[in-house]
Amino acid sequence: MKGRLLPQTEVTSAQRAFMLALMQEHFAGVTAERFGRDLAEKNWVILLENERGQVRGFSTVLLYATLVGGERVRVVYSGDTIVHRDARGSNALARTWVEAVSTWKSDVPLYWLLITSGFRTYRFLSVFWKDFYPRHNSPELPAMLTALARERFGSCYDPDTGIVRFATPQVLRNGLREIPLSRLGDPHVEFFARVNPGYVRGDELVCLCPLTGANQTPAARKLLAL
Repeated sequence: MKGRLLPQTEVTSAQRAFMLALMQEHFAGVTAERFGRDLAEKNWVILLENERGQVRGFSTVLLYATLVGGERVRVVYSGDTIVHRDARGSNALARTWVEAVSTWKSDVPLYWLLITSGFRTYRFLSVFWKDFYPRHNSPELPAMLTALARERFGSCYDPDTGIVRFATPQVLRNGLREIPLSRLGDPHVEFFARVNPGYVRGDELVCLCPLTGANQTPAARKLLAL
């Protein structure tokens, strides 16, 4: 498996078709129109491809700048993200994502804004980043998270719970959305299930992570060294 970063405008129609098929295979309620709207608002795409060039996973990204409390910040907002079952053993998508973040660093603070209804995506935070919010040992929502969530999601965002509820959520299909009992021994997974009990209905937990070199875990640094 290989991962690569490319501008959203360079995604081919064949790649788009593969991406849509992956989303529809894993999520209920995904239409071509909705998928197209989400993709069109992003400016970067990370593709995971097998040796035949078939898309086996992807993540769409909107990189933008905004003001929070008078401070200029840059934000990496993750949109649709999925990895096919047969590619989950590969770290290529994660490595490409961490590499991309490293190239986007500048003097302006960079944050990752993520919403997730799946424990696997939430667990990704703890593998590669030391500090992120909310987490089991730091459950409070920082003002930066609340401000960015209100700006992006408006009335769909509940600041009391840190949850985004869309009118027509994308819901993982049966067999993919349930958290195995064996995973609840992980404090991060247990925390996700506790603070976002509506994940089975497509409720999305808003997360924020400072994207700095000092915040990378040894696992992230190891990926960059590969």
